[in-house]
Amino acid sequence: MTFTSAPGSIDLATLLPGVEVHRVPSRQPTTFRNCYQDGRRTQFLLARARPLALADVPKTWLSASIVLLGPLCGEVPPETTSLFARSLVGIAAQGWLRGVDDSEQRVIASQWPESNAWASVHALFVSEDDLAGDNSALDRWTAAFPVVAYTQASRGARLHAGGLWRHIDAFPEREVDPTGAGDVFAASFLTRLHETGDLSLAARFAAAAASISVSREGTLAIPDRRQIEQRMAEHPEIVLR
Repeated sequence: MTFTSAPGSIDLATLLPGVEVHRVPSRQPTTFRNCYQDGRRTQFLLARARPLALADVPKTWLSASIVLLGPLCGEVPPETTSLFARSLVGIAAQGWLRGVDDSEQRVIASQWPESNAWASVHALFVSEDDLAGDNSALDRWTAAFPVVAYTQASRGARLHAGGLWRHIDAFPEREVDPTGAGDVFAASFLTRLHETGDLSLAARFAAAAASISVSREGTLAIPDRRQIEQRMAEHPEIVLR
């Protein structure tokens, strides 16, 4: 299930086949221009969708087993986490770390919003692009969240839980479009963690899924379970260490 703010002109059924979507009407979608150079991303905000409010969340969704909150540019209030007291809740940090340089609409670092609502979060996901070389927030987050996953593109990911950092390599893949790989990692990680309760299995599943997601453009490369399991079978040596 997906909950988003977008105009009716966007055919979400085609973009996300088989996914139940709750759309909050918006005049425009949040839109970025991504520029990649030497493995680093520079973003420009072209348009911003209508922010989502707590009242927008369908009441029938409040009992969801797994919830991943991933604003693109601050459209989701942190207090949304409080609605899902019975869920496994993860947050993708990037949307709360994005500000905008009004002079050229370039995305710049924004201060992390401190909130009591984070207490109900089980896992935080953040990438090296999100932190732009300043990793000082990691120490605060590892003290505040049970699990912190720090993705590092082709260098894999680091996972903090129980006071320890561990690492998993990236599964090999020819990169075509890296956009969204972190979100695929997060969603896959939470899915497998909910199924098994095992961080190692969740990390391996997520890393395999993320590698497949960069092989084609847009949502075309989002893998299904069969593809993920096949990728893991091809590389039994890649594990969380």
